[in-house]
Amino acid sequence: MFHSILFDFMLIGALGVGSQWIGWRFRIPAIVVMSIVGLLAGPIFGFINPAEDFGELFDPIISIAVAIILFEGSLNLDFREVKGLGKPVMRIVTVGAILAWLLGSLAAHYVAGLSLAVAFVIGGLFIVTGPTVILPLLRQAKLKPRPAAILKWEGIIVDPFGALLSVFAFEIIVFIMEDNVTADALLFFFMASIFAIIIGYLLAKGLGFMFERGHVPEFLKSPVMFASVILCFTLADEIAHETGLLAVTAMGMTLANMHISSIGDMRNFKENISVLLVSTIFVMLTSSLSVDTLLQILDLNIIAYVFLMLFIVRPLSIWLSTIGTDLSVGERILVGWIAPRGIVALTVAGYFASVLADAGFEDASILTSLTFALVFATVCAHGFSIGWLAKKFHLANDEQPGVLIVGGSSFSTGLAKALRELDVPTMITDSSWQRLETARKEGVPFMREEILSEQTEYHLDMTPYEYMVAASELDSYNALVCNTFIPEIGRNNLYQLTLHNRRGDDIEDMGHTIGGRLLFNEQATWERLNEKVEIGYVFRKTNITEQYSFDQYVKELHPETLLMFVLKRSGKIAFFSHKNKPKAEAGDVVVSLMPPSKEFKKIQQKITEKREEENEN
Repeated sequence: MFHSILFDFMLIGALGVGSQWIGWRFRIPAIVVMSIVGLLAGPIFGFINPAEDFGELFDPIISIAVAIILFEGSLNLDFREVKGLGKPVMRIVTVGAILAWLLGSLAAHYVAGLSLAVAFVIGGLFIVTGPTVILPLLRQAKLKPRPAAILKWEGIIVDPFGALLSVFAFEIIVFIMEDNVTADALLFFFMASIFAIIIGYLLAKGLGFMFERGHVPEFLKSPVMFASVILCFTLADEIAHETGLLAVTAMGMTLANMHISSIGDMRNFKENISVLLVSTIFVMLTSSLSVDTLLQILDLNIIAYVFLMLFIVRPLSIWLSTIGTDLSVGERILVGWIAPRGIVALTVAGYFASVLADAGFEDASILTSLTFALVFATVCAHGFSIGWLAKKFHLANDEQPGVLIVGGSSFSTGLAKALRELDVPTMITDSSWQRLETARKEGVPFMREEILSEQTEYHLDMTPYEYMVAASELDSYNALVCNTFIPEIGRNNLYQLTLHNRRGDDIEDMGHTIGGRLLFNEQATWERLNEKVEIGYVFRKTNITEQYSFDQYVKELHPETLLMFVLKRSGKIAFFSHKNKPKAEAGDVVVSLMPPSKEFKKIQQKITEKREEENEN
């Protein structure tokens, strides 16, 4: 089928991003959807074949994309995050990786039928998991911080290490088999690897210096950073193949531990780029496979090898390498099972299939089929099982979506208590002990931290909280908090208290584009809400049934009652806001702030007296 390269780019982008959306919408691993979509568009229906259509551009496009993805992932490797996990992580990426290499190589030789030389090359490559597949699975499964950190660190560190291990094994084989090869070739490879780390370190230091000293304007920081990543990867890779991945990993880790504010500011942009690249590259690779490669996967030796890698090699290597660490049995089982292979394995395997065939190893012809069989099997098996397994061993946050309230006050404490009585995970955070006094007295979970501080993300686990309510007395602070957490929580789940708008400024207009959704109604300011709670208003929970509808409930409400939120049967929370008036159905619970019916007149009198006193002052 003839069509332009522009059409290929359009179709690949649409299929990749569409796969991500389908994965999110139906709560299934997006990487599985991308694999299936790529196979349907490529070898099965023949709509595209990027390897042929792009020609010589195919490999550079894949290589640069993998480098950027690996760099973006390594930017998350802050050593503060691994505090307390140093021993298990170090053991897994060293002892565990070497065990996986040896056991995987022996399985490739004795089960898949590869020669010992080819088996040790490909065995090194198959230890990689990588951020392209691990990070999407972690987002989907919502693991607790400890197992999530272990899997993330392993995936990002071992990714370049596996590729280098394969290159090292190949250099050893060439050194042993060819008479005219000297030890200089091995020495060159080691020196090139060290040089790659130095390149990444120096570029990161230079970039950090320029960003911190203001030598790069804000609008150029992202372009400069990504141009530097490509420069770093290309310089190292031109000197020795596959050392470019090591260079960008060193660059990302160095930047991550320099704690530069500019890097954090670009977090949303970096993640968007990474998601787009993962989506498109995975579709490109799977759609470039041939029908013969797919048929070769059905070979019994390849199926047996994949089975061994899944159920013997990976679990055994993790179990042995973590002996003597403080990992629980559940954590060892989960980490020992979850090891999906991805883009790096597919791309580097294609390279070695070519160079090993040129070196006279005929069995290298099955490497692409073997690699794709392992990639597809691990992506499907681990993608569909990680959530179930994490819940089985209590390593996932399986509670219903929680609410994080920013700003301590009487109202915040009352709202938190109402949520907790409905079994909704809730926490109040504030930088002041004084403002947290009511929360401490009422036994509501709290944390004395500045939510905007960089240190907070290492002390506060955000995983249980899908909603955030900015409820401080300062409108500007509430807006800033909401804007800061848009990438993590999403604009639709961020709320802030009604703006004061005392001086007639156009603050209300600003709320459409800055900050979160404005809660409740125009009168529900911080002062009014706390005033109501302090003079006796209470949070009431009402069950909506078939006999007692939401419309009937609303008609019977007292004019002074303020609707707070609806807890849906699904566990989702719908807050009442200026622009959103949710409807409750049978089985839902409506929470409102209302005066005690018998004492309403007394309370109303107190409110009147208090306002008159304020006006006099």
